[in-house]
Amino acid sequence: MSLLVDIAACRVCEAHLPLGPRPVLRTADPAARVLIIGQAPGTKVHVSGIPWDDASGQRLRDWMQVTPDAFYDQSRFAILPMGLCYPGRAVTSKGGGGDNPPRPECAPLWHARVRKTLPNIQLTLLIGAYAQGYYLNDCLSLTERVRQADQYGAFFPLVHPSPRNRLWLSRNPWFDAEILSRLRARLRGLGL
Repeated sequence: MSLLVDIAACRVCEAHLPLGPRPVLRTADPAARVLIIGQAPGTKVHVSGIPWDDASGQRLRDWMQVTPDAFYDQSRFAILPMGLCYPGRAVTSKGGGGDNPPRPECAPLWHARVRKTLPNIQLTLLIGAYAQGYYLNDCLSLTERVRQADQYGAFFPLVHPSPRNRLWLSRNPWFDAEILSRLRARLRGLGL
């Protein structure tokens, strides 16, 4: 597929990528019914080249109740992050911090083109504030969007499954009790 070759060769934001460009996505099969849109690869994923090949991915698969084999079956799931390459580490004034936000060039450059190659997508998981901000036209907070996940039709907003979100998850027990069962029901309804 020439689009994937073009993406692999992309160097648009190379000067801003501390580890260099290495686009990480899975979108080759037009039969895919679920599109997973997350943030951007972390360092482990940058090295492996396998999306969600980290603790966040394990938690996401647990939430979805799918095996790694099913998750990486491109006839079921397509994976397209907001930023295709590792964006580098953010450093706060206190010395801590997570990764930088996804590079702003990626989604406008690639998302519409990739989505056109996926005609059978019936559900799109919007994981984290960056994906939700790009695709949902509202002024709600991430928490409000996730709480109202069923109101977005083919989109299903989720909090990012990062271990860094343990506090959010502990403060919002309704997520495990209500939202994950709705997510699993939607996936079962698609035969996944």
